[in-house]
Amino acid sequence: MDGPPQVFARKRPLTSYFLVKLAIFVGLACAVPACQCALLNVVDPPLTETMLARAIGNAWTNGEWQWPTYTFVPLGDLPRSVLTSAIASEDRKFFSHNGFDVPAIRRAWKAYNGHEKGKLIGGSTISQQVARNAFLWQHRSWLRKGLEAWYTIWLELLVPKRRILEVYVNVAEMGPMTFGIEAGAQYWYHKPAAKLKPAESAHLLALLPSPRVWTPKTPYVESRARWILSAPPKLPW
Repeated sequence: MDGPPQVFARKRPLTSYFLVKLAIFVGLACAVPACQCALLNVVDPPLTETMLARAIGNAWTNGEWQWPTYTFVPLGDLPRSVLTSAIASEDRKFFSHNGFDVPAIRRAWKAYNGHEKGKLIGGSTISQQVARNAFLWQHRSWLRKGLEAWYTIWLELLVPKRRILEVYVNVAEMGPMTFGIEAGAQYWYHKPAAKLKPAESAHLLALLPSPRVWTPKTPYVESRARWILSAPPKLPW
């Protein structure tokens, strides 16, 4: 007597398998940064990868754990000079671009392929720096630059310029184990950021991109601070 008919499962075509995997990857690639950027609208970063890396590096070098100094201050509690200095120093087109300064990217690309061949140089906007500082790591590589660009797109789509600027001045490295304008003001001038004078604001923002090497009295920093103060940009509020 014959047994019950056997039912054979149909094998899924290989192309369908890869399409499903691709759809999952694309979905995650969009959902993860979108959720992170949307969350940034309402949650101040408790820490960043750079802060953690500095703490680990300091423990490895000195044999003791020291947590970076960091205090998040609302934009409304900061002097306007802090904001105008940040824009003047880092990204004068901040309010007019969509996250990328194309001429600056072209200059960086020419330098990479020209007399500084193979060297990645800066050309990042404030939005790109927030994408890097809030979500990624500092070590330069093409992978990080690609992720930085992807996160910047989502930042510009989901986060207002005012909030991007607020996060930037609060998480930027301002000195040894010192992050944000409040910690920087306390470290260098022994006062809260709310009481910074325009010249002091300019000197703090002029420390970038080498806040662990330079001081407000470094000749280059003093020269750059004078340049920042010479033509402060206007804020749209």
